[in-house]
Amino acid sequence: MLPEDVWREMRAQGPSRRFRARSVMLRQGSPGTHLLALTDGLAKVVCREPGGAVTWLAFRGPGDLLGEVSVFHGTTRTADVVALTPCTAVVLDAQRFRRFVDERGLVMSLMRQALARMRESDTHRTELLTLPLVARLARALLRLVEPAGRADASGDVRLSGLTQEELAQAIGVTRNAAIAGLRRLRASGAVETARKVIVVKDIGTLRGWASAE
Repeated sequence: MLPEDVWREMRAQGPSRRFRARSVMLRQGSPGTHLLALTDGLAKVVCREPGGAVTWLAFRGPGDLLGEVSVFHGTTRTADVVALTPCTAVVLDAQRFRRFVDERGLVMSLMRQALARMRESDTHRTELLTLPLVARLARALLRLVEPAGRADASGDVRLSGLTQEELAQAIGVTRNAAIAGLRRLRASGAVETARKVIVVKDIGTLRGWASAE
């Protein structure tokens, strides 16, 4: 949601850091001393409840800021950010970031982004309660297509690093239910699957499944 020149300038405000797949990039409960500007890779945002349950909140990809809410509010982090694939991010010191935002008048742009994320989370929670399993699965995959990056020469979009357990968690079903849903998507030609890889073959067909009520 930020202009490319502003995003480029923001990335110059801190050092770049690599994160291994499955590593915790930001930890729930830690202080908001810094945030991350994700430049490469795919991450998940999850909230861990006191009883041990894990609530999947969102996917994040290149161009997203991670952990900015705790930086602005001066509170501890309310969720984990975990790398699904190897990730690269710029580490932005909280104080320096706030100064950068103030000097360039970015407060409203970042507020709009925060509101869009809240709407995304609300929509996701509603989908878990109201939509059929395959529709939820198709919408989750469509959310992954954009942050995953460009299609290859054949037009396919390869989603790597996501396990069937995580995909099930993202749509609030069991692993067996997610596998059954993927089987239906494969049969329709929308996707192909392999170990920790889902290839989106037909975006139009996938959107058709996603629109099913």
